[in-house]
Amino acid sequence: MALMAALEADLRALSAEARRRYPSVKDGAEHAILKLRSLSSASELSSNDDILRIFLMACEVRNVKLSVIGLSCLQKLISHDAVEPSSLKEILSTLKDHAEMAEENIQLKTLQTILIIFQSRLHPETEDNMVLGLGICLRLLDNNRSSPSVYNTAAATFRQAVALIFDQVVSSESLPTRKFSSSSYAARSGSVSGEFSQNISNSEPLEKDILCGSLATRETLSETGKLGLRLLEDLTASAAGGSAAWLHVAFLPRTFALELIEFVLSNYISVFKILIPYEQVLRHQICSLLMTSLRTSSELEGETVEPYFRRLVLRSVAHVIRLYSSSLITECEVFLSMLVKATFLDLPLWHRILVLEILRGFCVEARTLQILFQNFDMHPKNTNVVEGIVKALARVVSSVQFQETSEESLAAVAGMFSSKAKGIEWILDNDASSAAVLVASEAHAITLAIEGLLGVVFTVATLTDEAVDLGELESPRCEHRPSTEYTGKTALLCISMVDSLWLTILDSLSLILSRSHGEAIVLEILKGYQAFTQACGVLHAVEPLNSFLASLCRFTILLPSDVERKSSLMLSPGSKRSEVQLDQKDNIVLTPKNVQALRTLFNIAHRLQNVLGPSWVLVLETLSALDRAIHSPHATTQEVTTTGPKLTREPSRQFSDFSILSSLNSQLSLQCMAETSGSFSSASSQKVGSIRFSVDRMISILVNNLHRVEPLWEEVVGHFLELAEHSNQNLRDMALDALDRSICAVLGSEQFGADPTKSRDSTLDVESKPTELRSIECAVLSSLRVLYFSTEKADVRIGSLKILLHVLERCGEKLYYSWPGILEMLRSVADASEKDLVTLGFQSLRVIMSDGLPTLPGDCLHVCIDVTGAYCNQKTELNISLTAIGLLWTMSDFVAKGLRHESVVEKELGLKNAESTSKQPNGEEEEEHMVNLSEKTENESSLEVVNHEKLMFLAFSLLQKLGADERPEVRNSAVRTFFQILGSHGNKLSKRMWENCLWNYIFPMLDRASHKAATSSKDEWQGKEIGTRGGKAVHMLIHHSRNTAQKQWDETFVLVLGGIARIFRSFFPLLIGLRNFWSGWESLLDFVKNSIFNGSKEVALAAINCLQTAVVSHSVKGNLPVRYLNSVMDVYELVFQKSSSYSGDTATNVKQEILHGLGELYVQSKKMFDDKMYMQLLAIVDLAIKQAMIDSENFETEFGHVPPVLRMVLEILPSLGPPEHLSSMWLILLREFLHYLPRFDFVASNEEGEAEQSSTGEHANGVVTEKKTAIRETPTSRIGGTMFAEKLIPALVELLLQAPAVEKYILFPEIIQTLGRCMTSRRDNPDGSLWKVAAEGFNRMLVEDVKRCAVGGDMDLKLSKTARTRIWKEVGDVYEIFLVGYCGRALSSNSLPAAALKANETLEMALLNGLGDVILKSNVDAPREVLERLVSTLDRCASRTCSLPIETVELMPPHCSRFSLTCLQKLFSLSSDETEKWHATRLEVSKISIMLLMERCEYILRRFLIDKNNLGNRPIPTARLEEIVYVLQELDRLTIHPDTTSVLPLKPFLRTILREDNRDKRSHLLVLFPALCELVVSRETEVRELVQVLLRGIATELGLEKVSFTQ
Repeated sequence: MALMAALEADLRALSAEARRRYPSVKDGAEHAILKLRSLSSASELSSNDDILRIFLMACEVRNVKLSVIGLSCLQKLISHDAVEPSSLKEILSTLKDHAEMAEENIQLKTLQTILIIFQSRLHPETEDNMVLGLGICLRLLDNNRSSPSVYNTAAATFRQAVALIFDQVVSSESLPTRKFSSSSYAARSGSVSGEFSQNISNSEPLEKDILCGSLATRETLSETGKLGLRLLEDLTASAAGGSAAWLHVAFLPRTFALELIEFVLSNYISVFKILIPYEQVLRHQICSLLMTSLRTSSELEGETVEPYFRRLVLRSVAHVIRLYSSSLITECEVFLSMLVKATFLDLPLWHRILVLEILRGFCVEARTLQILFQNFDMHPKNTNVVEGIVKALARVVSSVQFQETSEESLAAVAGMFSSKAKGIEWILDNDASSAAVLVASEAHAITLAIEGLLGVVFTVATLTDEAVDLGELESPRCEHRPSTEYTGKTALLCISMVDSLWLTILDSLSLILSRSHGEAIVLEILKGYQAFTQACGVLHAVEPLNSFLASLCRFTILLPSDVERKSSLMLSPGSKRSEVQLDQKDNIVLTPKNVQALRTLFNIAHRLQNVLGPSWVLVLETLSALDRAIHSPHATTQEVTTTGPKLTREPSRQFSDFSILSSLNSQLSLQCMAETSGSFSSASSQKVGSIRFSVDRMISILVNNLHRVEPLWEEVVGHFLELAEHSNQNLRDMALDALDRSICAVLGSEQFGADPTKSRDSTLDVESKPTELRSIECAVLSSLRVLYFSTEKADVRIGSLKILLHVLERCGEKLYYSWPGILEMLRSVADASEKDLVTLGFQSLRVIMSDGLPTLPGDCLHVCIDVTGAYCNQKTELNISLTAIGLLWTMSDFVAKGLRHESVVEKELGLKNAESTSKQPNGEEEEEHMVNLSEKTENESSLEVVNHEKLMFLAFSLLQKLGADERPEVRNSAVRTFFQILGSHGNKLSKRMWENCLWNYIFPMLDRASHKAATSSKDEWQGKEIGTRGGKAVHMLIHHSRNTAQKQWDETFVLVLGGIARIFRSFFPLLIGLRNFWSGWESLLDFVKNSIFNGSKEVALAAINCLQTAVVSHSVKGNLPVRYLNSVMDVYELVFQKSSSYSGDTATNVKQEILHGLGELYVQSKKMFDDKMYMQLLAIVDLAIKQAMIDSENFETEFGHVPPVLRMVLEILPSLGPPEHLSSMWLILLREFLHYLPRFDFVASNEEGEAEQSSTGEHANGVVTEKKTAIRETPTSRIGGTMFAEKLIPALVELLLQAPAVEKYILFPEIIQTLGRCMTSRRDNPDGSLWKVAAEGFNRMLVEDVKRCAVGGDMDLKLSKTARTRIWKEVGDVYEIFLVGYCGRALSSNSLPAAALKANETLEMALLNGLGDVILKSNVDAPREVLERLVSTLDRCASRTCSLPIETVELMPPHCSRFSLTCLQKLFSLSSDETEKWHATRLEVSKISIMLLMERCEYILRRFLIDKNNLGNRPIPTARLEEIVYVLQELDRLTIHPDTTSVLPLKPFLRTILREDNRDKRSHLLVLFPALCELVVSRETEVRELVQVLLRGIATELGLEKVSFTQ
C-alpha cells in the first residue's frame, strides 16, 4: 500500500533526524515502524493511535525539520481518513502552537493542515474546535510579522474554510445544492443584445420553488447551521468595524470580511431563502451594514473609504436586490433609491461609474428587471424604482449635451462600442487624472447608461415575445385584427413597462443616435429601435409605435439643410408623422447611419406589415422620399459595412447601398400599397413620376427577356432615344441611365460569353458566327452611335460617352463585331471642341488600349492606331496628347509580340527573307503577307496573318509627325517614345525594317530637328497671361532656358541625338552590317560637326555624347571597325584645329567634353590604337593645352585655379599611358608633357657673406669649407602657368613610375633635371607650391625606384656606365643644390604661418630621410664620386650650426638648427654598424661618412671650447649646447663596422691591438681622444659628464679598465 510505504519512509527519516538530540523521538519512530508493518489499511491506522502519537511527539519538540516531517505525515493521515475525530482537539492544539513559530515553511504547513482538516471527515462540528481551527488562520492573518506569502495563504485558507462551512450547512440542513452566480460581472459579449441573450438563458429564480410549496421555510437549525450563523454574524460585525466575539478576534479587515459576506450572499441563496434565522441576519444586520456603507459621505468613522471597499458594498447590494428583492421589499426599495440618487450626486466619477455598472446589470437581466417591475412599479404602495432607474440612466445620457467636451465624449462612446464589438472591454482606472482619461471615464459612464437603456428595451422585447409564445398575445403575422383587451400576466407587464418607460427611452436613444456616427453604436441603437418598435406593434401601443417610427424615419434621409436646422427639426416623441421633403436640386448624401436606419425601417415594416394600420403613412412618406433620393442625380452614398441584418446578395454581383435600398423599396412598396389602399388615397401623380415608372417597367421587361431581346430592343431603345432629346434635364438623365442599364444588362447576359476563338492568330470566320449574336451586338452598340451623332445637346453627348465608357469597362472583353463603329465614334470625338467630350472619349480609348487589345479584331488594329493618333494631335487638352503618345507605346508593345511570331510562321512556311524583297533603302513599299494553311479537317478556312510590320511603321509614322508638332511637350514626348520603342523592340526588327527605320524615320527626324533648331526664332516668348496689376497684364514666368522657339527646338534636337545614342549603344553592331550605313554615319558626323560649331551648348554636348556612345560602348567588345574610331578622332581634332574661330563658354564646355570622351575612348579601345592614332591623340591633347594657355593667360590670376580645359587634361592624363604594343610612345608622351613645365637657366655664384671658414689648426683638425650655391633664375620659356605645372608634376611622376624600365631610365635624367629646376623656385617664391610639389615628386620617384631595384626589379636591365653615371650625377646635383642652397636656411618664409612652416620642415625632413635612410643605405649602382658628393652634401648641411659665429647662432631660427642636427644624425646613422643588411655600397658609404663625421665632430668639439672661452660667463646658445650634447651622446652609442675602422687615422699598433681583442667597433673614440681631453674642464655639467663617459669608453677599448695597483 502506497500510504504505508510513504509513512514508513517518513518514520525512517524522522528516526534519522532525531538520532542525536531527541532519542525518545527516535525510539518512538522505530517502535512505530514495527507497529506499522503489522497494519494494512487506513481504518486499522485510525484505531491504533501509536502512529499518530509519534508524529505529534515530533511536532511537540518544535524542531523545524522534525515539525515539517510530523506535519506532512499528519496531512497524509488526515487526507486518508486514518485519524479518529476524537483526536481533532489535540491536533488543533498542536497546530496552534506551530502557528506561533516564526518559520515561514512551518506556518504554511500549518495552514495546509487546517485546510485538509476542513475538507476531511475531521471537519469541526463543535463550537470549540471550529473557533480553534478558524482562529489559527485569523492569527496568522492578523500577525504583523507574517510574510506576504503566509498572509495570502492564511486569507485563502480562511475563505475556503468559510465556503466549506457553508457547504456543510447546506448539507446538514438538506437544502438545494445548486448555486446561482451573477452574470453581470461575467465577461460581456460584443453587444448589449448579445449579452442580453446570454442573461435570458439563466435559470428561473428560486422563489418559484418556494411559492410552489416544494420548499418550506423553517426556523430551527442544526448544530452545523448554528455554527454557520454565528460565523456570519461575526463576519457582519467585523465588516461594520466591530470585533468578532465568537471567533475571539478583536480586529478583522473590513474589506476581507465584506468579501466573504458577498461570497456567501451570491453562492448560498437557499440558506437565506429557507432558513429564517439567516434571513433575519440578512435583513437586520447585513442590510443595515450595507445601508450604512452606502452613505454618500466619503468617510466612515474616520476611516477613508477606498474604491475597492465601495465596489464590494455595491456588489453586495446588487446581490441583495437581484436575489432577495422578493423577501426584502423595503430594504431593496431603500437600496434602489440610494443607487438612483447616487447617479446625480456630486460623487467621484469612479463611484458613479460603479453605481451605473450595477444599474446596467439590473437592466440587461430580463428576469431581474421583471421581478423589480412587478414588485415595485406595478405595486401601488411601492416606489416606481424601474422608472427611476431608467430616468437616472436617461439623465446621464442627456448630460452629454451640457458638457464642454461633448464631442470628445461622444467620439469616445462610439469608440467604446466599437471596441466592445471587437471583444475589447474598457477598464476603470480609479487614479486617472489626465484630461484624456477624464473624458474617457465620462464616456464610460454614458456608455453604461446607454447599455442600460438598451437592456430595458431588449427586456421589453423579450417579454413580449414570451407573451406571444405563451398565447397571451397574437403574432404580428396573423392576418386578422387581434383583440385589444389583454388579460395575461406577462402581456400586462409588458404593456405597463412600455407605457411607463417609452418616452424616456425614446428621448435618450434619439439624442444619442442624432449625435453619434460610429458604426457599432448606431447599429446597437437601431437594434434597440427595431426591438422596441416591434414590441409596441405587437402590443398595439399606438402612440409609442408612431413616435418611434417617426423618430426612425427622421434618421433615414438627411438633407444638407437638415444639418443647419437640426435643433429646430427635433420632433416630439409623441408626434404621429415625420415630414420629409426633398428637392431635386439638393445634394443628398446617404450616410451609413441613413442606410442602417432605412434597413431597420424595412425590417420593422416587414415584421409589422399586418399591424401597422395608419402607421403606414410614416413608412410611405419615407419610401417616397427615398425613391426620389435614389433617382436624384445629386444623390450619393457612402460605403458601409455592417454586422446587422443583411439582404441576400447574388454571389457574382456586388451591389451598392443604392441598389440594395432600391430593391428593398420596390419589394416593400407593394406591401405598403396593399395595406394603405383602404386607409388613405395617394397624392396626384406627376408627369416625371409616371415616366420614371414606365422606364423602370421597360427595363424590367428587357432584363427578364434577355434570351429573346432582339425583337424588343429597337422598340425599347427607341423610347429611350426619344426621351433623351426631351427638353427636361431630369428626363434626359433618366433616359441615359436607362440606356446604360439596358446595354450593360444585354451585354452582361450569358449569351455574350467569352469566345475563345477571338485570339489574333486563330481562325476568325466572320460568316460562321451566329448571325443573331452579331446583329444583337451591332444593334446594341449602334444605339450609342445614333445617340451621339443625332443630338446637339452637350449633356446627351457626354452621357452617351459615359455609357460607352461603362460598357467598355464592364463588357469590353465580350465585344467583337461592333469595334469598327466604336472606333469611328471615338475618332469623331477627338475632333470635338468641347473638353469634356474629348476627355471622356479618351478615357474609353485608354480602356481599349489597356485591357482590350487582345480581344480586338486584327483588321481594327490599324484603326485603333489611327484613333490614338487623332487624340495625340488634338489641341484641346495637352495632357491627353501626352498620354495618348504613351498609348502608342502600349500598342507597339502589343504589336512587337507578333513580330517574333511572324518570323516563326515565315520560317515554317518557307517564306523568303525580307532582305531579298527590299530593294530600296527607304522601304516605302511594304508587302502584306497572306498565308494559306491547310488543316487536317475537311473544312478549310483562311488565316489572316496580321501585318505587324505595317502596324509598327504606322505607329512610327504617327510619332514622326508628332515629332514636328508645334507644342514642345508633345514633340519631345513623341521623340522619347519613338526611341524607347526602338530600344525596347529593336532585337525583333529585321534588317529590312532597320533600314526602313534609319532612312525613313531616324535620319529625317534628325534633319528636321537640326533645321528647326537652326532656323527658329530667337525672340523671347511671353508666358500665359494670368491676370492684371495696375492696369497691366501679368504673365506667367518662363525659364530662361525655354523662353524662345530656338531653345525649345534645341531641346528636341538634344532628345533626338540622345535617342540615336541609345540606339547605337544597343544595336550598333547590327547597324554596321546594314547596306549604306557608312554613308549614314558620315551624315551623322556632318550633323555632329555642324552642331558643335553652330549649335547651342546642350546640342553640342549631346552630339559629342552621341558619337561617344557609339564607339565607346562597342570598342571594349572588339566588334567596332577601326574606321569608325578614326572618324570620331578626326572630328575631335577638327574641333581643336578650328579653335581660332570657335571660342567662348560653349567652346570651353565642348572641349572639356571632347577631352573627357577622348580619355574614355582611349581607355576602352587602347588595344585598337597604333602609332599613328596615338600620335593623333597626343596632338589633340597638345592642341587643347596650347589653346587653353593662349586663351586663358590671366585665368589663374583672376580665378585662382587651373582653367577648365587644363583641368580636364590633368584628369585624363593618368589614363593616357601607352599599351604594351606601343611602349616606344612613352618617350614621346613624357617629353611632350615635360615641355609644359617651367624652364630656368642656372648661374652659380657665391652668395654674399659666404666665405671659407677654417680653424687655426691643420686640415686634420677639421678644416671644413662650405660652399653654398646661389641660383640666379632666368625664365627662358613659359608655356603654362605655375598652377598647371603644380598639378602636372604628380601626374608625370605617376606616369614615369608606370613606364617600362628602358624608357624610364632614358628619361630619368631629363625628368630629374626638370624637377630640380622647379625645386629651385623656392628662392624667389618660398610661399609657392611648385617647389614643394617638385620636391615631393622627386623624392617619391627616387625612393620608389631605389626600393624596386632593391627587391630585384629592373636589375636585369643592362644600362651603360655612361647612362648610369649621368643619372646619378643629376641626382647628386639636385640634392646638393636644393639641400645646401635652399633647405634649413633663414629665408623670407619666416612670414609664413606656423602650419606652413611646419609643412615645409616636414618636406625637408622627408628629403633627408629619402637620401639618408633609403638611397645611401640601399645597394645602388652609383659611382663612388657621386656617393662622396651625396654624403658631403649631408655634411655641409650638418655644419650650419657649428660654422656660424656665436653671435649669429643666437639669431638662427629653430628650424635651421633642427635641419642641421638631422643631417648630423644621418651621418651618424650612415657610419654606424646597424643590424641591417650589409653590402658593398653600404660599406663604401660607411667609409666615406665616418671620415667626414670624425672631422665634423672634432670641429664641433674644438669650436665649442673656443666659443665657451670667448663668451666667458655668458651662457652658450641653446642650439650649440644641444648640438654638442647630441654629438657626445651619439659618439657613445656609435659602433662601426670592422672594415670601416680601416679608414680611420690610427697608428698601426693600435689597429693591431684593437683587432686582436675584437674591440675595434668603437675605434672612432681614439681618433677624438685629444679633443675630448680638452673638454674635461668644461663648465657645462652635462658636457663634462658625457665626456667622462666617453673617456671611460676609451679606457675600455684599450683594456685599461682592469689595470690597478693591486695587480
